[in-house]
Amino acid sequence: MDTPESVPTPTAVPETIQTAQTPAAVHKNTLMAALAYLGILVIIPYLAAKDDSFVKFHIKQGLVLLVIEAVVWVLGTIFWGYGMMFWALIRIINLGTLIISIIGIVNAVQGNEKELPLVGQYGRNFNI
Repeated sequence: MDTPESVPTPTAVPETIQTAQTPAAVHKNTLMAALAYLGILVIIPYLAAKDDSFVKFHIKQGLVLLVIEAVVWVLGTIFWGYGMMFWALIRIINLGTLIISIIGIVNAVQGNEKELPLVGQYGRNFNI
């Protein structure tokens, strides 16, 4: 015997609107976002997909790293030969930018828009 408590009542399921992205489009966006963290290769996603907000976020993060790498390169060139301590500092900064780049690539591949540690907040200063 069915009691009113045991009979399931239909519930209203809200209709969701989903934007259909093909796997190729998602892959292209992920690839473009990951390329933004590979130094001067940030130019490729800038030229190819800067209208995509996901890619634009990662372009800005990649530009921060590119500026840091360029400044370290210039300083290293100017002060070459100033001792082992300066050389060690340059190497530590280069290692740090490499690690932060890997974090950015992992975020891009996973589809996350997370700011990079230590330097990510400066990406907001770029108007693309």
